[in-house]
Amino acid sequence: MNQLDGMIAELKEKIIATLGLMDVKPEDIVADAPLVGGDIGIDSIDVLELVMMMEKDYGIKIENKELGAKVFASVRALAAFVLEKRRKKA
Repeated sequence: MNQLDGMIAELKEKIIATLGLMDVKPEDIVADAPLVGGDIGIDSIDVLELVMMMEKDYGIKIENKELGAKVFASVRALAAFVLEKRRKKA
């Protein structure tokens, strides 16, 4: 498993835990599927929860809506963003 796949798996768990998605399993979340408005029913309120989780768990701020839309496009996009931010910090 490469770094990106590992981060995708980690984020799937965090998304489920953060949003209390009791009947969703990590394998139910498709890495490339749209996060918002996709199969798991994430809406704009949920995105706010995820933004707070990103700040708390990863120390990453998502400053504006445009960045948020890009970052939360899919779990893969979110994972790539976290890894990119980590590389820049290192």
